[in-house]
Amino acid sequence: MRSSTRFRSVAAAAFLGLLAVFAGPGGGAAEAADEPATTVGDVTGFAHEGPVYRLSAGKAEARVSFVSAETFRLELAPDGKFTDPAGKDIVLPQGKAPRTKWADKGDRYELRTSAVTLRAYKSPLRFALYRADGSRVWAESKGLSWTKDATTQSLARGADEQFYGAGMQNGRGNTSHRGKKVEIGVDYNWDDGGHPNSVPFYLSSAGYGVFRNTYAPNTYDFAEPVTATAKEQRFDAYYFAGRGDDAAKDVIGQYTKLTGKPFMPPVYGMEIGDADCYLHNANRGERHTLDALDVADGYVENDMPNGWMLVNDGYGCGYENLAEVSKGLAERKMKMGLWTEDGLDKIAEQVKAGQRVAKLDVAWVGDGYKKALDGCKDAYQGIEDNSDARGFTWAPESWSGAQRCGVQWSGDQSGSWEYIRWQIPTYAGSTMSGMAYTTGDVDGIFGGSPKTYVRDLQWKMFLPVTMTMDGWAASDKQPFRQGEPYTSINRRYLKLHESLLPYLYSYAHEATKTGVGAVRPLALEYPDDPKAATDAAKYEFLTGEDFLVAPVYKDTTTRDGIYLPKGTWTDYWTGRTYQGPTTVDGYSAPLDTLPLFVKGGASVPMWPGGIRSHQDRKADSPLAWDIYPQGRSSFELYEDDGVTRQHRDGRYATQRADVRAPRSGAGDVSVRIGASKGRFEGKASSRPYAFTLHTGDAPSRVGLDGHRLPRLTSKSAYDKAAQGWFYDKDDRGGVVRVKTASRRTDRSFELTLDDTSAVGGAVPGAGAAVSVPAGQEL
Repeated sequence: MRSSTRFRSVAAAAFLGLLAVFAGPGGGAAEAADEPATTVGDVTGFAHEGPVYRLSAGKAEARVSFVSAETFRLELAPDGKFTDPAGKDIVLPQGKAPRTKWADKGDRYELRTSAVTLRAYKSPLRFALYRADGSRVWAESKGLSWTKDATTQSLARGADEQFYGAGMQNGRGNTSHRGKKVEIGVDYNWDDGGHPNSVPFYLSSAGYGVFRNTYAPNTYDFAEPVTATAKEQRFDAYYFAGRGDDAAKDVIGQYTKLTGKPFMPPVYGMEIGDADCYLHNANRGERHTLDALDVADGYVENDMPNGWMLVNDGYGCGYENLAEVSKGLAERKMKMGLWTEDGLDKIAEQVKAGQRVAKLDVAWVGDGYKKALDGCKDAYQGIEDNSDARGFTWAPESWSGAQRCGVQWSGDQSGSWEYIRWQIPTYAGSTMSGMAYTTGDVDGIFGGSPKTYVRDLQWKMFLPVTMTMDGWAASDKQPFRQGEPYTSINRRYLKLHESLLPYLYSYAHEATKTGVGAVRPLALEYPDDPKAATDAAKYEFLTGEDFLVAPVYKDTTTRDGIYLPKGTWTDYWTGRTYQGPTTVDGYSAPLDTLPLFVKGGASVPMWPGGIRSHQDRKADSPLAWDIYPQGRSSFELYEDDGVTRQHRDGRYATQRADVRAPRSGAGDVSVRIGASKGRFEGKASSRPYAFTLHTGDAPSRVGLDGHRLPRLTSKSAYDKAAQGWFYDKDDRGGVVRVKTASRRTDRSFELTLDDTSAVGGAVPGAGAAVSVPAGQEL
C-alpha cells in the first residue's frame, strides 16, 4: 500500500475501526484469555460415514474428515452446529477421499488411513496423531477449549521441537518461533514486528503442519504447551503429516495442494519493476502518464534491466493515454502496470489497453481478508480474461490462498540499515507458509541513501521478484539516480539477476509443483543442523539449494557471523572455499560486494552476455552453465514462452544437466546435458552452450562426445573461437571455460574433463576478485 502522510492519518482511523470488527482490540485473540474457558468433556457418542467421523461430547460435537492418507480436517462445534465462514474461498476442491478404518480400543477410538492413525481419547475427548509405524506426531495436552469468542488447541511441545510459518512476519520467520508468541491478522504495521500477509498456518520440525480454516485472527504461542487460538467460537483446522526425509517440504506441498500452489509468474514479472505516480503527484509537481516513458528511457540509456512499470502508484493519482503509454513501454521492452485505487470494475478495458500488472490496494481491502483475497483473485483473473498473459498481482495484505494469485509485499517502509536488517529474515520465513513470492521495495519508499540503496538492491536480486518505488521520497529513487560508483554497482547486480533468470524461473516452475519457493531458510534445507533454527542463521538465506546469501546490513565493509552449513561452499567472487559447518567472520565486503557463496555440486543455468531484457534473448542465443563439480549432482532447467498461459497445456520443455566428479581431490569430471524434452512456441531447435567449471586446476584434456576440443591459450583467443576451451588460472581460484558450436537441443551431449587435480576449487584463499559476475561474459 502506498500512502502519503495525510492519507495515513485519515485512513488509519477508518481502517482501525474495521480491525475492531475483524480482529478485536489489539488485532489478536488474546483478549479472551481472562474469560474462563470451557474444555470439551467425555465422549458420549460416535458415528461415521466413509472417511467422515463424528464424536459427541455432551452438547459439543467434533468432526474428523480425511482428505488424503496424510491430510485430515478436525472441527469442533461447541453448540453442535457446524459452520464454515470461509466456504470455498480458501480450500480448493480435493481429489477422492482415502479409504479409512476405525477401531474401538476401549479408552479411545482409532481412525486410520494407510499413513496415519488419529487417536480420539474418550475421557475426556483428546486427540493425538501417530504415523503408521507407531511414532507420535503430535498430541493434545488437554481437550479443545472455548470461550464466547475464541477456541484454543493445546499441544504438548517436543523437547527439541521447532516451529515456523504464520506467513509474513516482518523481522522474523526464517528461524524458529519456539518460545515466542506470533500474531496472525491485520495490524497495519509494516515495519519490524508487524505481520502483513500473515497466514493461519504453522509448520513443526516434528514433521507436521496445521492450517486454521478461518478468516478470524489467530494467536500462536509456541510455549509449553503450544496453544493455537482463533478469535471465533468454532474450531476448524487441517493437519498435514509430512513424509520422508524432506517432511517439511512435503507438509508445505500438502498445505498448498489444499489452498493452492503458487502461481507461475511471467518472466517479465521476475525482472525488477518500477512504480511511481505520473499524474497529479504533489511530491514531483504536475506530470502526465506519458512522462513514465522518460523514466523508462533512463533504464535503457543506463543499460539496466527493468521488466515493468506501475505508472500510477499513488493516492489520488489517475492515469491517461494508457494505450499510448503501453505501446511506448513495449518499445522499451517493458510492460505496463496499474494500481487499483479506483477498484477493479475497469480492469477489462485497462488490460485491453495493455495493463499486465495489477497492484492491489485500498479499494478492495475494505471489510477484511475475504475481500482482500477476492481482490487478488479478481485482478488476476481480470488480466487472464482479457489477454493471453498470465495474471500478475501485488498485494500488501492477504491471507491463505493468495499465493495462487499474487506477490505478497511487506508494505510501506523507509530505507535505512535497520530496514535491510529486519527484511532479511522476513521473506525466507514466508516460504515456510507456501508463499513463493514475497518482497519489499528497494531502499523503501521513504528515506534511504546511496549506500543503503546499493546494499538493499544487492541482496534483493536474489529474490525472485522485487520493485523500486518512487514518488514519496524526497527525490527520485531509480537505480541510476545516485551517480557513480552507485550506478555501476546497481547495474552489475541487476544484470546478475537477469543472467540468473533461467535458474530462478526453473525454481518458479518447481514451486507450482511442490509449493516451495526459491528463497529458503537454512532450516528447510538443513533440518538436522541445530544452528539453522537459531539466530546464527537469522541474517542469511538460501536462493534455491545452491546460493547462500548473507547481506550486509550495517554501514561497514566487513561482514561477521556468516554461518555456512555442512558441505563445501565457494565464495562466488574469489573462488575461496570453506568447509561447513563453520562461521565466517571478517569477510571483506566493500560496497560492491555482496557476501555470496555457492554450494559444492551446483549446476546453475544462466543467460550469458549481460543482457538488459529477456526480450534480448533469441531462439538461438547461447545457454551457459556455471558448475561447481563435486560428487554426483544434477539440475533440471525449465523453459516456456515466458508470457502466455500455454505452459498450463503442457507447452514447455525441460533439459537436465548431470555432473559426475570426485567428492574431493584429483579426478575426471563429466557433464551430460540431456536432450530438451517438450515443445513450446519459440523454443530453440539448436543453440551454442558455454560452461564455467570451477575445478581449481587445468585438465589435461577436454572432450565433447569423445572428440578432443581445442585448447586456447588466451582469453582473447577463447572469445574469438567458435568452439574450444581455456583455463583461466586468475579467475576465482582457477576456472575452465568451455564453449561449443551450436548444437541441436533434441540431442544429448557429454563434456568431459580429464585429470583435474583440485576439483571443487580446493585451494583455500586462492583467486582474485572479479568485476563481472560469472556467466555474463561467457
